[in-house]
Amino acid sequence: MTAALSMPGIADAPSLSLADAVRSITRTDLTPMIGEIDRDGVYPEAVMRKLGATGAFAQHLPLGNAAFSLDAAIDVMGIVGEACLSTAFCMWCQDALGWYISNSSNEKLKAGTLAAAASGQILGGTGLSNPMKHFYGIEPLRLRGRRVDGGYVVKGVLPWVSNLGPDHHFGAVFEREDKPGHFVMAIVPCASEGLTLSQNTQFVALDGTRTYAVQMRDVFLSEDVIVADPIDEYLKKIRAGFVLLQAGMAFGLIEGAIQLMEQARTSLHHVNKYLPEQPEQFREQLAGMKELVSKLCETPYDPSPSYWRQVIEARLVAGDATVAAAHAAMLHQGARGYVSNGAAQRRLREAYFVAIVTPATKQLRKMLAEMPA
Repeated sequence: MTAALSMPGIADAPSLSLADAVRSITRTDLTPMIGEIDRDGVYPEAVMRKLGATGAFAQHLPLGNAAFSLDAAIDVMGIVGEACLSTAFCMWCQDALGWYISNSSNEKLKAGTLAAAASGQILGGTGLSNPMKHFYGIEPLRLRGRRVDGGYVVKGVLPWVSNLGPDHHFGAVFEREDKPGHFVMAIVPCASEGLTLSQNTQFVALDGTRTYAVQMRDVFLSEDVIVADPIDEYLKKIRAGFVLLQAGMAFGLIEGAIQLMEQARTSLHHVNKYLPEQPEQFREQLAGMKELVSKLCETPYDPSPSYWRQVIEARLVAGDATVAAAHAAMLHQGARGYVSNGAAQRRLREAYFVAIVTPATKQLRKMLAEMPA
């Protein structure tokens, strides 16, 4: 349940709940530019900054009087996701960045960046797609680092990192060259010397997320930006929150798809009633998923294998349900959803992203297959 937020650096609006504030920003600032985001790949930076100022990125962080609730962060992300998955995904990137920093034992890092990330003054991405795949045997780790006085020098290329810009930051994991199997995580400023961003790919959706290839040529990372060294116990601490927060994208898009199905009833119910999947079914399923995820959000640091399995199962169900709901919305909307500016075809393209973003459906199934029953 979302709440009003009181924290230094974040606008105080006691007469307006956070949910209402986010809905207002979505309606007045975001909705008019959704076509540009989808068609032209426009990055909604002003919207992100405004969302940060309301406290939308601080709900899951133990800062001041902020509510420490993954569930609340998922709720506000879902509000935005009802309209635009690109922006909801950027919110997840931002939430993950804050989650990384807040769970670090590096007090200098937290003092220097956590409040700014929570308020949207610092924006950034996650950079953990590659290591998450690596640790489950899917691809090699892309970054290597060597120890030097005061920190590490890191090199390599990350092919996909989102929510970036010249003044943004992102989390990155590298392996020590002198100690194979010893992994370190840092928060990397995009302005670092030796770091370049390149955008060489056009996606079918989510192009407005500033997803770049990041090349690091001997980038120096000081001790002040190290999140964890080594990362073994730290990854176990952050993994559930990392995955659970993605539910905001799924829940928002499913709600948006349900609304499209309900809108189509005004003129097409006489024929849509014969379709096998109706909005009531998805609304019931959505309520059940929200209830389960809310329960899992109560104990994000539970180290038990059974809890981790429940988190992975919930994420898999959410991804499958997102694609199914968007597919049904497309059928309910019919030809009006199939035109180039139709909302239904956009939501369907966006929905596939929920199924392929790390951890993707295939990785989730691999993880479950390799877990104890």
